[in-house]
Amino acid sequence: MKLKLNREFAVRHLFVAALLFGMACWFAYDGYVTYPSMTPEALYEKIERSTPSSHEEALRVYGNAIPRQKQFMALCFAGAIIVGFGVLRAYRFDFEYDESGFVFKGRRMGYGDIKALNDSQWKKKGILSLETANGKIVLDAWHNTGVDGFYGIVAAKTKADVWPQDTPLRDVTKL
Repeated sequence: MKLKLNREFAVRHLFVAALLFGMACWFAYDGYVTYPSMTPEALYEKIERSTPSSHEEALRVYGNAIPRQKQFMALCFAGAIIVGFGVLRAYRFDFEYDESGFVFKGRRMGYGDIKALNDSQWKKKGILSLETANGKIVLDAWHNTGVDGFYGIVAAKTKADVWPQDTPLRDVTKL
């Protein structure tokens, strides 16, 4: 079975990315169009909702408001990109498994190739970490569907005592 992107995870995160992108556009419009077209006094009244006591006070607020909008724009764009790439990374996660073993990034491995298994976060978060000769593999049931089936096979094989004696495993017999 090939792990697939969890639809709920993707929808929620893409919604957040779209929201951040929309906020970035709003801040960009204010920072590049709306605020520069206003007088310092008009902008002061819009932001502070009162009349400035002096022209210098209005200039101070005016001078801070435009760069602040551009900073918020940059933060929101960066957030949208980070969240979007997180969804893309989960979508491109390449992991398949069956009863005889699993394939990660094009490499076929047997269950006996797992050197260590960490399921301490399984019940709470659905996260399973595997140590193999090829490196660490982290499976997250929130990002991808099918991880629970893989965990079931690993747990069954652990109970059947098919692991090498020197394999340091956490106790996965307590499901």
